[in-house]
Order: sequence, then structure tokens, then C-alpha cells
Amino acid sequence: MTEVSIEIQQIFAKNQLNDLKRFMAKRQSLNAYTTFMMYGFHIFQSAGVLVTTIGTGYNLREVVWIGVGLNVLSSLINIFEKINVSVSTKLMKDIKAIRDGTYVDEGTIVNDVKKDSEPKSTSSGAADSVD
Repeated sequence: MTEVSIEIQQIFAKNQLNDLKRFMAKRQSLNAYTTFMMYGFHIFQSAGVLVTTIGTGYNLREVVWIGVGLNVLSSLINIFEKINVSVSTKLMKDIKAIRDGTYVDEGTIVNDVKKDSEPKSTSSGAADSVD
């Protein structure tokens, strides 16, 4: 091997090690935040339903809107939770690629809009439903 090839291999090896450490730390952090968000989602959703029900029962418009706001907040928390799970899954793919020796550089965290917007065909020719 030439000196250039050796240096290139060293750069790739160092990059893999640095990325692996960063990916594992980020996954640990995402998992902790996601757990917190799961509890928060259920707390805010339940509180929103309760507050909205009380506001409706006593005909208190302001209280109803507070309940609706709590439900909106719980929906946002749920969306962030799903994004965290998606990012964590993509990081795991990179971690597995490093382990398997097929890793070159980190993949894209953001979904490819064009790729995701195309309908997937099934054996019957119908498009799959989107979750």
C-alpha cells in the first residue's frame, strides 16, 4: 500500500470511531427524551380530555379552550416522539453498518420527501396506505 492509501484508511477508521461514539451518545439521549415524551403525552392528553369535559359540563368556554390547548400540546409531543424514534432507527442503521464494516459516512437524518411521497405498489397493483 502506498502512503496515501494508508493515510486514507486511517482517516476512514478515525471517522468511523468518532461517528460511532457520537451515534451511540445521541441514541442514548434520544431514548431518554422519548421515554419522557411518552409519559408527557399521556399526561397532557388525559389532562386535556378532563379539562375539556369539565369546561363543557359547566359551560366554561375558557376552560374548554385550555383543554383543547392541552390536547394540541399532547399531539405535538407525540409528533416529536415519532421523529425521535425515526432518527434513532436511522442512527441504529449506521451503527450496524459500522459493526458490519460497510460504513462509509453517516446517512441522511431527514426523510427524502420525493422518495416518501411516491406510492408503493403491491402485488395487486394498488397503492399501500400511508400510516
